[in-house]
Amino acid sequence: MQYRKRITKRVIDILIASVLILILAPLALVIAMAIYIESPGPIFYYQKRVGKGYKIFPFFKFRSMRINADKEVDALKAQSQYLQNENSKSSISEEKKLTPHSIRVSDDEIISETAYLEEQEQDEKAAFFKLEDDPRITKVGSFIRKTSIDELPQLLNVLRGEMSIVGNRPLPLYEAEKLTSDSAIERFQGPAGITGLWQVTDRGKSDVGVESRIAKDIYYARNYNLLMDMWILFKTPFAAVQKVNV
Repeated sequence: MQYRKRITKRVIDILIASVLILILAPLALVIAMAIYIESPGPIFYYQKRVGKGYKIFPFFKFRSMRINADKEVDALKAQSQYLQNENSKSSISEEKKLTPHSIRVSDDEIISETAYLEEQEQDEKAAFFKLEDDPRITKVGSFIRKTSIDELPQLLNVLRGEMSIVGNRPLPLYEAEKLTSDSAIERFQGPAGITGLWQVTDRGKSDVGVESRIAKDIYYARNYNLLMDMWILFKTPFAAVQKVNV
């Protein structure tokens, strides 16, 4: 793949991020104090995320969950909204695995091409992890999530050159590793961003499927330009406040 590097976009990112950090510093201090008072521990949270070209970087946020919330992901994945919207993952029958037209997928496993493709599709459906009324979120965390204040530390990611103000959402490793098929890989050709096309159209909606999100990410990766970024920035304040606890 060829990745576009646009100097104008980078300059605008630096200017916007610098100005916002200066303006929002007092708010950030208040939020930091509220987080620590309710749930003593680190104020900031960082997680390894995958951005443009599958580049891995530390992704910063204000901590909105209780300590060690990451360890509860596997136990909660069955409740993910994306899995529910796709009617969960269907099992692949043994008959499909044993059909004559088989391919080797590991040193000790041979299955049919049909079964292999179905497994890939199921992995993509399970890639995005999102819960409604996530039990790990604190009260302060619920507020800063609904108002998108938890995203403010990502301005540091922008200054570091790991993200853009506008782009596709960088994904956790356990989500990105599922999106390596030809139908999804192109989303990683676009820059990682704080806000993006999906955020201003579908964020907070509980009935949005995985295919819709991937399609919007791919569309942005193929077509992003200054005019589109300006439109997304204009729409972002209206999309920032969520009514659903996701």
